[in-house]
Amino acid sequence: MPSRSVVIRAEGGAHARPVAELVRLSLAHQGPVGLTTAGGRSVDLGSVLAVMDLALVPGDEVVLTAEGPGAERLLETLAGVLDG
Repeated sequence: MPSRSVVIRAEGGAHARPVAELVRLSLAHQGPVGLTTAGGRSVDLGSVLAVMDLALVPGDEVVLTAEGPGAERLLETLAGVLDG
């Protein structure tokens, strides 16, 4: 499964606007998309509440995963959202 490690640089961390964009992109993808924190908590990126519950802040490192067609391109786009 393709994955990408990302350090969150978006101002304010993963607040409502970037989380909504992550979820929108994930739901449009034809396969599972996930996020795992450095502490080992994993969530489905299709759930706004699950991602918001992680309370991610700038400097946190996460690993994004995706399966299906276009997974690498999706990971690049998701990483860009978190890069701010």
